Amino acid sequence: MAADRNLGDMLQLQSDIATAVASALKVTLLGDEAAKVEVGGTHSPAAFDAYLRASKAYFSIRSGKDSQTAIGQYTQAIRLDPNYALAYAARALAAANFADQWATTVSAVRSALDNAKADAHKSIALAPDLGEGHLAMARVYEDLLQFAPAVEEYGHALTLAPGSARVLWNYGRFSIFMGRSTDGLTALRRAVALDPLNVQSHGSRGLGLLNLRRYADAVIAFKDAVALDPTGVTLASAWLGHAYYLLGDLETARSYCETTGDLDTGQFCLAITYDKLGRHADAEKMLARARATNGDTTAVWYTWIYAQWGNTPRALDWLETAMRLRDPDLRQLKNPLLDPLRNEPRFQAIERALRFPN
Repeated sequence: MAADRNLGDMLQLQSDIATAVASALKVTLLGDEAAKVEVGGTHSPAAFDAYLRASKAYFSIRSGKDSQTAIGQYTQAIRLDPNYALAYAARALAAANFADQWATTVSAVRSALDNAKADAHKSIALAPDLGEGHLAMARVYEDLLQFAPAVEEYGHALTLAPGSARVLWNYGRFSIFMGRSTDGLTALRRAVALDPLNVQSHGSRGLGLLNLRRYADAVIAFKDAVALDPTGVTLASAWLGHAYYLLGDLETARSYCETTGDLDTGQFCLAITYDKLGRHADAEKMLARARATNGDTTAVWYTWIYAQWGNTPRALDWLETAMRLRDPDLRQLKNPLLDPLRNEPRFQAIERALRFPN
């Protein structure tokens, strides 16, 4: 009971602080300041506690099991308050993350995205002015390769939550994938400025810069991300290896990717780096390990590997498989690892079919 009372006091204190800060800064908000801050929130201390625990778990994910744990904890928050719009949005984002990074079967990817879409719809229905709900819907549309509605939902999220680093880094990365480099870089810089201690702010900026072929700048951003993670075993380390690979510094690429253990991104990095170092048997082993774990869920990544190995027919076969399976990573068709394929008619046909925004 004491814990519930303390959490209830915390919720009230958050509202009081929000109102006091807004008044002190003479900021004019639409409607009551506290009500605006609490859009999509909860008055249940237990639900709020469950949400905080879920968020801590989500931002510490290192495996598919960790991802499922975070989703389960968001589910607990929703059980405690079925009208908790922010928890639905967060669970949708967690499910989309699971589909992107941890699902190992095509059916698991589809199921996770179906769940994410349902949660995003529920969040928006409960709180239409909650930016996180529209962010979640944007991410789902992005993963479903429905780029036009994704652009629209990102626009809603930015309008409703212009100071959210999470909205900005997702929007910035997506914009660069879509070829809107100026908007994307502006958003990513702002995300880092707003949340400079967040690994994902720096990592997203690094991925954006890598896709823009600004490899030296990407190295700096990924190093910032790695420095903020005390474990040292991160996706940022693997992407740092990719950046060094694209710079032509193969030994440094190898050293970073070898630190990432069983992370898929590290295995893919080693598959291309070992090949360039003349260690093709080791490269084949990395590809085989990735295939054994992921099956066809990472078809786009197999395309990257074969393109870098110079095996254009196999690369294009995998790209067509990715298109048939609607692999979410087809959004990264502008990734420089695919440059060897750009003049191929089969590649160009898929690029047209995806209908990237103008």
